[in-house]
Amino acid sequence: MDEKPHGTRPGMADVARLAGVSAQTVSRTLSGHPNVREHTKAKVLAAVEELGYRKNDAARVLSSGRSHTLGIVVFETMFYSRSAATVGVETAAHRAGYTVSAVTVASMDSTAIQAAMTRLSEHNVEGIILALPLVQVNKGIEDLTRAIPTVCTDGSRTASTHVVTVDQHLAGRMATEHLLSLGHETVWHVSGPESWIEAGGRTQGWRETLEASGRFVPPALQGDWSPASGYQNGLILGRIPDVTAVFVASDEMAFGVIRALHELGKRVPEDISVIGVDDIPLAEYCSPSLTTVAQPFGFIGERAVERLIAAIDDPQTPAETELIEPTLIVRSSTGAPAAAS
Repeated sequence: MDEKPHGTRPGMADVARLAGVSAQTVSRTLSGHPNVREHTKAKVLAAVEELGYRKNDAARVLSSGRSHTLGIVVFETMFYSRSAATVGVETAAHRAGYTVSAVTVASMDSTAIQAAMTRLSEHNVEGIILALPLVQVNKGIEDLTRAIPTVCTDGSRTASTHVVTVDQHLAGRMATEHLLSLGHETVWHVSGPESWIEAGGRTQGWRETLEASGRFVPPALQGDWSPASGYQNGLILGRIPDVTAVFVASDEMAFGVIRALHELGKRVPEDISVIGVDDIPLAEYCSPSLTTVAQPFGFIGERAVERLIAAIDDPQTPAETELIEPTLIVRSSTGAPAAAS
């Protein structure tokens, strides 16, 4: 194979020549096109890995060899935690001299996520941040994360992805231990959707903490991250006489729980203590102000961008998981149970 000039990135033609296929076949393979035979895919991906090739179609990329653009795939939602994560990524990327191209998906289906990643790859991104869970990973996603440096921020991964995520198990444990330390006999839980790895980690931390303390583990109630789902579960919890403490898997659901408890004549925290997760700006200003486990969204975005740029600059950077510790923020929505008081 002819040597490329020093500092010049290989092009699609170089990949095609090494793999013994057409440039169109290379493009189809990297875009996850279904009509490419597995044997051909393997040859193309082997050539991609050997050459360290990444798409660089735009004119500015052809002149510099770099697009200085990062991609991010996010779930289509209005919840603060999702938008805050995106802002954190954009802020850190711009500070490092990169622009950010964002694509939203309306479902966690692997086909939708693969299509979003493919769209970003076709827009010359040098790396991708997946700010949503990979509930299912198909061959196309595996191939894309092998061809393009990728960082996940929710704990899920493929064999090739780097991970920067909050320790959600610790978040669940911290919330539960806080309520138990106030004198509550047990802690009820309103979880997030089962398909979200973040929700599963918080639930696991809650359950294991109760079990380790020899406490009764109530059945978990499930929400969907929305205040409305918190409200509906709050109407249930407020009618159970033994409930004195509730760990809610997000601040926005916790707002709904508190609203329902107020409507049922329950005082927070005198009758029932409530703790959330996230520490969104409104948490401090609800009534009462919400005790919560804070997630450092800005820092998560900063670390994800740093890890991604490191992987872009050095494709041999090991794909590892970085766990970030959350912080307990104690406010007015938690207190000792009435009997203990």
